[in-house]
Amino acid sequence: MKHRMIGRVSLAAVLLAGLPWSAYAKVLKLDTPSTSMVLDAEKGKNLKFLYYGGRISDSDADNLRAAGCPVADAYPAYGLDTTREAALSAVHADGNMTLDLKVESTSARRDGDSEITTVKLRDSHYPFTVSVNYRTYPAEDVIETWTEISHQEKGIVTLDRFASGCLPVRYGDVWLSQLYGSWGNESRVDCSRLTHGMRVIKNRDGVRNSHTAHGELMLSLDGKPRENDGRVIGAALCYSGNYKLVIDTDETDYHRFFAGINEDNSEYHLKKDEVFVTPPLAFTYSNEGMSGVSRHFHRWGRNHRIAHGNELRKILLNSWEGVYFDVEETGMENMMADIASMGGELFVMDDGWFGVKHPRDNATQGLGDWIVDTRKLPHGIQGLIDAAKSKGIKFGIWIEPEMTNSKSELYEKHPEYVIKPGHRDHVYGRGGTQLVLDLSNPKVQDLVFEVVDTLMTKYPEIDYIKWDANMSVRSHGSQYLSADNQSHLYIDYHKGLAKVLDRIRAKYPDLTIQACASGGGRANYGVLPWFDEFWVSDNTDALQRVYMQWGASYFFPAVAMASHISATPNHQTYRSMPLKYRIDVAMSGRLGMEIQPRDMSEAEREQCRKAIAEYKEIRPVVQQGDIYRLQSPYEGLGVASLLYATPEKDKAVYFWWKTEAFRNQQLPRVKMAGLDPDRNYKVREINRIDNKPLRYEGKTFSGRYLMDNGLEMPVGYNVDKDKRTEWGSRVLLLTAE
Repeated sequence: MKHRMIGRVSLAAVLLAGLPWSAYAKVLKLDTPSTSMVLDAEKGKNLKFLYYGGRISDSDADNLRAAGCPVADAYPAYGLDTTREAALSAVHADGNMTLDLKVESTSARRDGDSEITTVKLRDSHYPFTVSVNYRTYPAEDVIETWTEISHQEKGIVTLDRFASGCLPVRYGDVWLSQLYGSWGNESRVDCSRLTHGMRVIKNRDGVRNSHTAHGELMLSLDGKPRENDGRVIGAALCYSGNYKLVIDTDETDYHRFFAGINEDNSEYHLKKDEVFVTPPLAFTYSNEGMSGVSRHFHRWGRNHRIAHGNELRKILLNSWEGVYFDVEETGMENMMADIASMGGELFVMDDGWFGVKHPRDNATQGLGDWIVDTRKLPHGIQGLIDAAKSKGIKFGIWIEPEMTNSKSELYEKHPEYVIKPGHRDHVYGRGGTQLVLDLSNPKVQDLVFEVVDTLMTKYPEIDYIKWDANMSVRSHGSQYLSADNQSHLYIDYHKGLAKVLDRIRAKYPDLTIQACASGGGRANYGVLPWFDEFWVSDNTDALQRVYMQWGASYFFPAVAMASHISATPNHQTYRSMPLKYRIDVAMSGRLGMEIQPRDMSEAEREQCRKAIAEYKEIRPVVQQGDIYRLQSPYEGLGVASLLYATPEKDKAVYFWWKTEAFRNQQLPRVKMAGLDPDRNYKVREINRIDNKPLRYEGKTFSGRYLMDNGLEMPVGYNVDKDKRTEWGSRVLLLTAE
């Protein structure tokens, strides 16, 4: 990364001299390889935002005011301009409700492979400080910002708004792209033009935060969003708890974007010298459309925000839709043999394996009692690990350590461990008995850590944990927090979760852990530093997964998106889809299976065996490649298509799915993207079932031709009459010659 200038002083010179910036800093220019963020940090003045977008020169940065760029507060505080939205508001110990934050100093430091710039703001009267931090990476076009809030007042300061950051965006034909949904229908895409007024995207679940909305969004600056051209800003709040994203479009020339922890029912009582740290808010910018923003987030995520993000994921079979709670030893061993015979690498035993006094035969009991049910598993977990090893695969297991049932030995011994308000009856969740453990309590934190630690100590060969969370905070109340700090529950829960996960990762750094939360409830960069992947949705229907995985791909790479081949008719939608289509959709993420193989025909098992072998060939491109979304299913043209390419553009994998089924249907030809126009690519179909190869099988086309014209996709399969279907899908491997 090139050294930027501070006024006319090189940052490198300041760092090497070990000097603070206070004597030099005025215009701060934060650069990534292709973006710049510019701030005015004049000492004694408000911190001002000047620019965010494509990378600019130092001289352009110096002249931004003359160019008419906004001179807006970079971190506006409430009190002395009460008519505007604020990022921060507080009540001082003496009851004063105003803040007047001025730049006191600026500094910079290296932190591993990143660089952190800090602007320290101090109130003009009170001993109240806010450090606004900006982290840049030398290889990724992402800038993270967060704040550290503290004071030295004689008493408690109450924080009642605490955004991680603020970004002014010039008013114009700006469109918002966001994700919404519900259980079984997560990560749906919604795009709309920003008009006057306020847009609020928020979560209040308490435990999970990405079922109904997401803490990420994109702003397309040149009109209706386009995938591969146009200026786009992306933002992702890296937080696992309740959040609030606000876009305020008032009478000024700017949309003002704020993001941070949701302050609703969460006022925070800050003690003297305590530091309140807001979660990072990540920004990126691209002039290559929404897919360009996605590529930036994917690269940053794999390198910095996803556990083992640069490692390939194993192909697994999960037992859930195959047997549900009917776990038993012979059945588990049979499923292991089946996935091993098809070339899989991992078997995961899901819910139903534990409980003695309250055996886990259904969702009503047993959570918290993580003791093997030897009625079902006479040889215990070690017997299953040994069986998996004998078949050449790894073994994984399901847990839900943040939860308990009222019908459990844990609850009978420690009813004080659950979230419950005083003087109120329980509000139950799943099964009519589920309760959330109170992770603000250090004893509960120890308990949750011990669930994993005990398993891994007894069975160190466990390779994978599916970590579920099937309930929200349904009633507000902590039996641990003091009466005057009940409003800390939502925040302290996630502080406690982070402490537990830190301990787990410190002791078990190589363990693969999936974030499952009633499906896609934890698809966020707040948990992914500790988790390797997330379960996109409990809905495994291939057609609906096209839409959900499309949305999830806006912000998350394929390596983190678990996508499984399931049965037909589907268990959630009851839709029947051909096996090829189900495979082709699952191949666009981290391929797995969610099915009872014994219910499949030998021909179907052979088809999966062949597909798994071919997926291993394309796995590096899909899981570590650059995404180019080509044709959105949300445009209603009857087809969806995307492509993954290696950074070197020597290989690419092209996906194409029909999303409608009509007679004599006219579908658009989809042009490709992300190829080298001056190289030639040989075409090979993956997971072919046709009696005859496609006409272009083995043929070579230039990258320029494929990006200008694309290839015609047959609307159906060339198969025997009894195997024909109304659906169609294709996966093509393109190899540069």
